[in-house]
Amino acid sequence: MPLFHYTTDRLQPVAETTFGAEGILERQDLQRLLREQIDALGERLLVIAEEFGDWADSARRIDLLCLDTDANLVVVELKRTEDGGHMELQALRYAAMVSTMRFDQLVDTHAKYLNRLAAGPAPDTDAARAAILGFLNWTEVNQSQFAQDVRIVLASANFGRELTTAVMWLNERNLDIRCVRLKPYRLNAETVLLDVQQIIPLPEAAEFQTRIDVKKQAERQDRSDRKVLRAQFWEALLDLARPRSQAHAGRSATTDGWLSGKIGRTGFDLNYVVRRHDAQVELWIGFGTGKSELNRKAFDALKAQQAAIEADFGAPLDWQELPESEGCRIRCVLPDGGYQSPAEQWPQIHERMVAAMIRLETAMRARVAKLVL
Repeated sequence: MPLFHYTTDRLQPVAETTFGAEGILERQDLQRLLREQIDALGERLLVIAEEFGDWADSARRIDLLCLDTDANLVVVELKRTEDGGHMELQALRYAAMVSTMRFDQLVDTHAKYLNRLAAGPAPDTDAARAAILGFLNWTEVNQSQFAQDVRIVLASANFGRELTTAVMWLNERNLDIRCVRLKPYRLNAETVLLDVQQIIPLPEAAEFQTRIDVKKQAERQDRSDRKVLRAQFWEALLDLARPRSQAHAGRSATTDGWLSGKIGRTGFDLNYVVRRHDAQVELWIGFGTGKSELNRKAFDALKAQQAAIEADFGAPLDWQELPESEGCRIRCVLPDGGYQSPAEQWPQIHERMVAAMIRLETAMRARVAKLVL
């Protein structure tokens, strides 16, 4: 968006410029000024150190290491370039490196920083500790609240699409990375203006975005929990099924909602299926992409024997031709029990599923083998 100089009779556009054109340097100018006025980035921070690199086997240094009012560490990376380069990758490395910092190390780091600024004879850890506690409004150290997270602030003249895409993707996965644009404008021969805007996440949408992120995080956790439950469910079922049937003897537990087995002929699978609150056993007919006519021919040949098959199975079956799918299904749904049932009910659910699968295999195996297609 353009910047205008407001006068009583007109809006005068202010010319954009660059840090390079103005001779503004990254470290000597931008970093120095932000160090002295860190609130310009849009939040209250305490600068703990400048050019921090107190770790082994690395010459890398954090431009500004800060602390926020929630006692989280904040890595601030600065660039005067128009695309931000690869600063998000640098900042992620730095965040990982400082994530294990203890409070006493923070105090020691801040003491060295204050000593360097004041050109004192020796670091004063008592003064540094008092400054940190005062900033946090703590009367004493609260170790359980210190550095629960490491946040990242990226400040640059602009950001490339690759960088912003990466930052938004990382934020969706519960990181906290902010992009602050530092845009210089030339007002007149004597004056350069600096427009400081947080562009990711947009401040106006921060609360809404937080709600979305919480929802997405809950959904991801729910998907993860479901996968763990299904894997445990299948493992216990296979322990019961393997000694009683060869159809799934070579299978291992998965995190999927189904578990396929063989009936002795290509194009036919005996599948266990489990959902949250019910399960099923099925014969799946699927010869592959573009083989819908062959699928239907096999399905029709078996359906012609429906009465005899259901008599052997011992109950009615659900015959699904599924014309819009890549296969056909013959199934028996077993209600009142899925992977989200209490674990103490799983043995009964597994027993019903295995017994139904054995009956389905008995009713289908010989007939599938004799089909002429």
